[in-house]
Amino acid sequence: MTLDPRTPVLIGAGQFQHRAKGLDDALDASALMAEAVKLAATDAGLGTVPQPDSWRVVGLLSWRYGDPGWVLADRLGLEANDTAVTTMGGNSPQTLVNSTALDIQRGDADLVVIAGGESWRTRMRARAAGVELHWPKSPEGRMPRLLGEDLEMNHPVERERGITMPVQVYPMFETAIRAAAGRTVDEQTTVAAELWARFSEVAAANPNAWLREAKTADEIRTPTDRNRTIGFPYTKSMVSNNDVDMAAALIMCSVERAEALGVPRDRWVFPHSGTDCHEHNYISNRWSFAETPAVRLGGERALALAGVTIDDIDLVDLYSCFPSAVQLGAQSLGLSLDRQLTRTGGLCFAGGPWNNYVMHAIATLMDDLRAQPGSKGLIWANGGYATKHAFGVYGTTPPEHADGFRFEYPQAEIDAMPRRELADAAEAAGPATIEAYTVMHSRTGQPETALAACLLPDGRRAWATSSDTDLAAAMCVGEWVGRAVVLAADGTLTAG
Repeated sequence: MTLDPRTPVLIGAGQFQHRAKGLDDALDASALMAEAVKLAATDAGLGTVPQPDSWRVVGLLSWRYGDPGWVLADRLGLEANDTAVTTMGGNSPQTLVNSTALDIQRGDADLVVIAGGESWRTRMRARAAGVELHWPKSPEGRMPRLLGEDLEMNHPVERERGITMPVQVYPMFETAIRAAAGRTVDEQTTVAAELWARFSEVAAANPNAWLREAKTADEIRTPTDRNRTIGFPYTKSMVSNNDVDMAAALIMCSVERAEALGVPRDRWVFPHSGTDCHEHNYISNRWSFAETPAVRLGGERALALAGVTIDDIDLVDLYSCFPSAVQLGAQSLGLSLDRQLTRTGGLCFAGGPWNNYVMHAIATLMDDLRAQPGSKGLIWANGGYATKHAFGVYGTTPPEHADGFRFEYPQAEIDAMPRRELADAAEAAGPATIEAYTVMHSRTGQPETALAACLLPDGRRAWATSSDTDLAAAMCVGEWVGRAVVLAADGTLTAG
């Protein structure tokens, strides 16, 4: 088969982690990324890192570099001709692959380095010790291009109620999933814990995972001093682990450039298709907390563009910040929870370096695909509160259709889907029904604050909270979805 010379292909992937003993031997994120890029070049069979046309870095939180692509290029002794950084969101690595594949196919770029990393573990150690870090920055005034959608994630009413963190929202998804499935609290906790136990087994066998210890479902679900409940029903073992120093990098180029570099064909992995989309960006306006229609549509479209169905996919990695994310993704894509849904072990065990987890997933998938020539893989990347989605279908053989890599952005169809209106606290005063909820716990593991999404008699959604510790404790026992409650004019929840 004769390949179009502009066909985009991934030729190298690298993953790097550093477990510093203290601050003196710690590495900043740009140093971690530089090591990952060098490993990616080695993975491609290259002696040195080739000069790219563009350096594209996933938005990071560990340090304000100004232009992280420039710092990365400088570390590697290469020119920073073009640099870009993404908006925030765990969808960013797959979104970068999608946009880079299109650029290469159009002839706007020939070889691109994609990288991301975090030194959050070191940053938190320094903060705890009161030590000021002196990590590098780009020259003053140098700014990279910004790539990706910069969506506002929190509605003003959500912020007023203090609902601003994923660890508050994903447990609510879990309770909504449980109620929709008709399971008891114990049954649903078992589903989530057994799912996570399987993920931990994958991490234990993954040399690039941060935590390489297989855990049983009982160990994951049972609260202890080392595994406290954080947001009911999630213990610490069910929450994304961002306390890591790790990085990953990909090298993507045209087939013409891969051949010119002499990269062996058995190293090539082809992106076949991709999609990007997002749910109604405020959770306040989602129709249901038990479904993700944008995942369904985005996933279906990515598969169709590649000319395959979900049954044709051999290898899958679903975004896995919390068990509810995997359950929502699997449900929307038509995947059984009994299937292997991670290639790395997920963000809790393999490591959750903020926005960059999926770079590690893609790098791992590349190795897995190479080990199974002719197989196909699917990546689902997620940002926000199951908000922003990016999909990619990959294979060791090139796309079979004449137009090569295919991409769609089906957002208009999603925007037209049903949505709920949000009532503010004063409007919502009176009777309501709990739709989804969680109970945030103190650092000693005690029930502290109840958070609930409620439906009003007219179908609008309202947010309610309670700092009554007796009510918070009661909401950790039995099913509260569907319970009649009363909302005060200030948004306080009381049992009906």
